[in-house]
Amino acid sequence: MTKIFWQTVRSNVRLIIGLVLAIAASIGVNVAPPLILQYIVDSLAGGHFTALPLLTAGVVYFAVNAGSGLVDALKETLITIFGQKITHSLRSAMCRRLDVLPAPYFVSHESGAVTSLFVNDVDTLEDLFDSGVVSMIADVLTIVSILVVVFHLSPGLGILLCIALPLLFILTRYFQKRMLKAQRDNRIAIGRTNELIPETVHNIRTIHTCQQERHLRRRYGQTIKASFSAMERSNFCDAIYSPIVITLSTLIICIMMALSVSSSFLQDLFGMTVGTVVALIAYVRLIFSPIESIGMEIQNIQSAMAGISRLKEFFAHLVEEQGSTADLNFTAPPLVIDDASFSYGRENVFRNLSLAVKKGETVTITGRTGSGKSTLFKLILGLYAPQEGSIRVFGCEPSRLAPSVRRQVFGYVEQQFHDVAGTISDQVSLKDPRIDQEAIEKALRLVGLWDLCTSLPEGLHTPFRQEYFSRGQLQLLSIARAVVMDPQVLLLDEITANLDALTERQVLEALQAASQNRTVLSISHRLYEAQGGRLVVMGTAQKDRPS
Repeated sequence: MTKIFWQTVRSNVRLIIGLVLAIAASIGVNVAPPLILQYIVDSLAGGHFTALPLLTAGVVYFAVNAGSGLVDALKETLITIFGQKITHSLRSAMCRRLDVLPAPYFVSHESGAVTSLFVNDVDTLEDLFDSGVVSMIADVLTIVSILVVVFHLSPGLGILLCIALPLLFILTRYFQKRMLKAQRDNRIAIGRTNELIPETVHNIRTIHTCQQERHLRRRYGQTIKASFSAMERSNFCDAIYSPIVITLSTLIICIMMALSVSSSFLQDLFGMTVGTVVALIAYVRLIFSPIESIGMEIQNIQSAMAGISRLKEFFAHLVEEQGSTADLNFTAPPLVIDDASFSYGRENVFRNLSLAVKKGETVTITGRTGSGKSTLFKLILGLYAPQEGSIRVFGCEPSRLAPSVRRQVFGYVEQQFHDVAGTISDQVSLKDPRIDQEAIEKALRLVGLWDLCTSLPEGLHTPFRQEYFSRGQLQLLSIARAVVMDPQVLLLDEITANLDALTERQVLEALQAASQNRTVLSISHRLYEAQGGRLVVMGTAQKDRPS
């Protein structure tokens, strides 16, 4: 994350320079008005102020105050732009990393939690810059500038402020720790809530069928109550911090006024004129205003720190080792499984599985439900790696292949078609720039969908809608997607399930055409009956039958 921050800074040097200049100008126009006011009051009290200088000083005073608002607006604008640059760079880096995270990450992290990470936690990081660190630096520099001026005008008040500010810092640290814990608890509760929502929507029919609405309501209530409790603690600290700061500023003004008239030594120490008194009161109010802002900024920083800790955990996850086409040896067997074992946690899926598939061979894998057929496909595709043994595809571990390389090696036909946002053409190419229109046409002709797709209002550029296709035609579209890059190996899930006889025959004919000159692994027993090949039963001895 630090690397992302510095890369953003180096690529936006002009913005950073403008921000620094805006902060410096903001400090100057905020410190200047009390000094102008002191000059006006002292001149009036001395009785040697004519109309023209008075009018000039008033205009200057008004111009500086108006300029203060404009400069502050410019400063806040640049801070916001800088925060947006940081969050854009961070989200882009997170998207790139999401592409190379191993499949087990998505098993152990709910989609709602990942969404919360991208949206809520990155938004809090934006707050870190918008109304956090950068604003706090500006406020601290403002305080230092005011202290320098105050010591010049009244050393006694400067000493008072130097005594009060450490006490206020200790108080601020106390609230900082309390708010950090509350904000972290709130982040955790929000993440749990975001996990529950998609989980509930996905399983809503099961929930209604099993009459588990009360159980889900109780789970929602617990997470919302935890979030409310954490926010209540944070808001309490925020609510009492500002009144304490305002009370302390008023107390310092009273002490200053009392000490300045108590003895000649203290009068010399505080060194006040009428104009000085007016200026110092303004400075006391002015110095406590950024301190009060710092209290608010601490809350934003602590909230962001809770989000940053979760973002660091995200970037700490190990990524997949990426191979290339050069790692493949196409003279080697398409698939060799050597004594492989795999389990989800403590639940064994299969153990000591061995299988060798020759080039051009058709192998159908069968077995009881839960025997690990679909999991085996996921291992062959490289989504998981076996805990024991090895799996080799053309001599290379499939889990090491880059996603772009895998599609040149594997064509995977899922049991159900999953569309992507885009056109008919995008459903086949998946928006891969390497796939041209000629390859898409060839794949659609192979499965018999070319005439249907070109008859749509905008042809292949028609925005995809499932109503355009029957269930069987969606399966054919899935086959076209699998073969469009002419892969060496074709993996077929139970794709003929839930189809009528006519549609099943069309799909089987398309699969037979797609299987020509390819190594085929299938879970579909119907395809074995139609094409033959070798039958492998998961969990038992391997059986061979003639093609």
